[in-house]
Amino acid sequence: MKFIEWFGKNFIGLFEAGGETFMGFMTGIVPLLIVLLTFTYSLIAFIGEERVNRAIQASAKYMILRYTVMPVLSVLLLTNPMAYTFGKFVKEEEKPAFYDSVVTFLHPVTGLFPYANAGELFVYLGIANGVMQAGYDQGSLAVRYFLCGIVVVLVRGVITEIITKFLIKREGITL
Repeated sequence: MKFIEWFGKNFIGLFEAGGETFMGFMTGIVPLLIVLLTFTYSLIAFIGEERVNRAIQASAKYMILRYTVMPVLSVLLLTNPMAYTFGKFVKEEEKPAFYDSVVTFLHPVTGLFPYANAGELFVYLGIANGVMQAGYDQGSLAVRYFLCGIVVVLVRGVITEIITKFLIKREGITL
């Protein structure tokens, strides 16, 4: 009998805790995400979509920009999963590397720009909570994630492009 009583109390307690967390998101993070997303789309409208597209096309020509500026802008401006559409500006043999860079950058961007990949926010907040409990600042963690992410996407993009071009040449594929 005690087990049934304990189970009933703790079972509903699980949902009560989930409801409290949900309400915390609705009054905290959700308005922040909406404002950040509105700002980003307003900025694109102010600059002009054509100008943004031309800037992306220009950066696609150079490897270092293709795997730093392009993934960052695609994730910040279009968010996940639309960020992959910037791949239309790169050559066919560069698309796997660009995709790799964008996918990789979806995680480290979350601390500074949570709207870009809201699904990853729960993972980041879990890590940030542990960092804050250890006495460190969440802001410095977010900046370090972001900067480290740029370095990692560059390395991954370059290596993936080299491997892709090697395999295309080895297999005799013409694009």
